[in-house]
Amino acid sequence: MSQTEVAKEPMLVAGAIVALALNLRPTMAAVGPLLDGIMAATGLDHAGAGMLTALPVGVMGLGALLSGPLQRSGSQRAFVGVGIALIAAACAARAFEQGAMAMLITALLAGAGIALIQALMPAFIKRVYGARAGAMMGLYTTAIMGGAAAAAALAAPLAQVWGWSGALAVWALPALFACVLWLAATRRFDVSRTPITAVARAAQSHYAPWKQWRAWELMLFFGVGTGAYTLVLAWLPPFYTQLGWSRADAGYLLAGVTVAEVVAGLTVSASIARMPDRRKPLLVALALLIGGLACLLSAPLALAAIACVLLGLGIGALFPLSLIVALDHSDNPTRAGELVAFVQGGGYLIASLMPLLAGALRDRFADLTHAWAIMLAGAFLLCLLCTRFSPRSYARFSANHA
Repeated sequence: MSQTEVAKEPMLVAGAIVALALNLRPTMAAVGPLLDGIMAATGLDHAGAGMLTALPVGVMGLGALLSGPLQRSGSQRAFVGVGIALIAAACAARAFEQGAMAMLITALLAGAGIALIQALMPAFIKRVYGARAGAMMGLYTTAIMGGAAAAAALAAPLAQVWGWSGALAVWALPALFACVLWLAATRRFDVSRTPITAVARAAQSHYAPWKQWRAWELMLFFGVGTGAYTLVLAWLPPFYTQLGWSRADAGYLLAGVTVAEVVAGLTVSASIARMPDRRKPLLVALALLIGGLACLLSAPLALAAIACVLLGLGIGALFPLSLIVALDHSDNPTRAGELVAFVQGGGYLIASLMPLLAGALRDRFADLTHAWAIMLAGAFLLCLLCTRFSPRSYARFSANHA
């Protein structure tokens, strides 16, 4: 599907992308508010419970790192369709199997589906939307956070009706809808119809992001920043239930965080074209994240609402900005896709460690203060790292690896 074809069906194509994005987080976001019930039913300890978030995030990372052949194939449409089908299957399976092993297996299955979509979607957006890719990328990442918000807010109410397994399984329905919409919207999209010269194919085959220092910097930045997201996603509700809140109230707090993320993501999408120097918005996002973590460390009960807003705005802006900065480093859609796949791959592997570490720390110290402190140190590290991402450095990188 070319840019001209997309112009004829803008709502259908954009709607398919948004529908897919909405389904990339409910399998994880719905777990946190229900974690005490899941642990009681399955016998998982806190470290094991952290695996329910860490496993899909880790698989997402591995899938992105291994996505090079997928980026160069003519079957992206089919692979994305398989990805959303895997998410639907993982959700549906949770209605019938509720043991610890089943929960971990479905987490892996969902992670594989998410990995396929996330590895291919940035290159699709770059190829199809061209100069408008930054805005569409912002909308895509905002929809990801919107799906998390819905899952977090609805988890406890749905569990009261269908139990915790039903509250997790219900997300198979929007995943099936997204699958049908994606296949309908992209029925004319086929990368294999686009001729690729032998020179271009050879250039693509020799592209190796892991040989470039800047690619590692981008990966570390994305990984630590996304670690804040996975930490909050997995452990903010249990943190507040331990402080005496109900499951529903803790779920609503996480939903509030994700609503703030959506607001921040929409703001990035609407304004990023006017900010060619990404360092300024990145530093603002990191300042908000630091403020939210400081609230959790100093007065989590008194400052819960403020922490919710600051964390949501910071994480919500940081996620799309991290991907947009990576896309900025190449004008070639395939190479941009491979660079983003490398950044996401290693980054998600880094991010997957935070829920595991937090679970282990909670088993050891009976609270999550140490986890918030470690994340705070990571946010200050990102402040130093983002000062290196000047627009001039994007151009140098692109010229050196054209």
